[in-house]
Amino acid sequence: MRILSGVQSSGRLHIGNYYGAIREFVRLQDEGEALYFIANLHALNSVRDAAKARELTLETAAAFLALGVDPAKATLFRQSDIPEIPELYWILGTLVPMADLENAHSYKDKLARGAEADFGLFGYPVLMAADILLYDSDVVPVGRDQRQHLELARDWAGKFNRQYAPTYDSQKGTGGLLKLPAARTRDETAVVPGRDGQKMSKTYANTIDLFGTDKEIEKQIKSVKTDSTTPDAPKPTEHQPLYELLKVVFSPEEFAALDAKWKSGGDPKTHGYGAFKQALIDGYFATFAGPRKRYAELMNDRAELERLLEQGAQKARGYAAPVIARVRSAVGL
Repeated sequence: MRILSGVQSSGRLHIGNYYGAIREFVRLQDEGEALYFIANLHALNSVRDAAKARELTLETAAAFLALGVDPAKATLFRQSDIPEIPELYWILGTLVPMADLENAHSYKDKLARGAEADFGLFGYPVLMAADILLYDSDVVPVGRDQRQHLELARDWAGKFNRQYAPTYDSQKGTGGLLKLPAARTRDETAVVPGRDGQKMSKTYANTIDLFGTDKEIEKQIKSVKTDSTTPDAPKPTEHQPLYELLKVVFSPEEFAALDAKWKSGGDPKTHGYGAFKQALIDGYFATFAGPRKRYAELMNDRAELERLLEQGAQKARGYAAPVIARVRSAVGL
């Protein structure tokens, strides 16, 4: 089984990236051939400063490694180190219907939030499809919000196969030039709430960072949105980002005790929102103390980060070579 996924280097990684993606990456690297990439081409849609773009790419690589991605088990690489990606991006794009891009949920959502309607944003799903299809992936771990992009990639791969592969059987999924991978989503952590209750996202500036300073982390957690329920009263569980974050960070056994306090009410010092925020702070540092130390070590050895990324790119290009060769031959290049 070949597994493929990635994370954009468009800002500091946050706990939503870990619980929604990277934790699953670490688990899956023991189940098959895992390829994980830093999506720094995608990040150009929002990062327009060259020095910052380079720094965020290295920070993202260090985060992957600090959180448990093992380069001896998984292939970790920069998207921009794979020249076959923009080539497949263009070839796929020649078959993509405009309506598919105009109706993409992510595109419409970002426009509604004030993003500029530029080509990078519009063509994002095609670049993501190239990422997915270039390595003959079998499984792609995605969040619920990215499932449509995977379905589009499958649709376009099928269209490419019908156009260029005479032996393609769409019912059996055989004889094609591009493999149609399956999605894998863990629903319990697919969407981690941000401090304001929306999906945690760098775009919405509502994150709890993984590798910020201690003071930054405490400030972020203390700013998680709550309602006006009095400290001694039972707390509602619907539309409560603090409650959901406690559920994400703590084990089921640990959360059960917090859940009982949340729903019962009691002493304002131990049952108020402030006490639950302090519990989240303590749980955060207990969980991420080791990775935070390892991250600092990695960021002090940039040469080693570069070596690992270059090593990963060479391996990834080995997977990509037969796929792009088939595609080039099929379209007449």
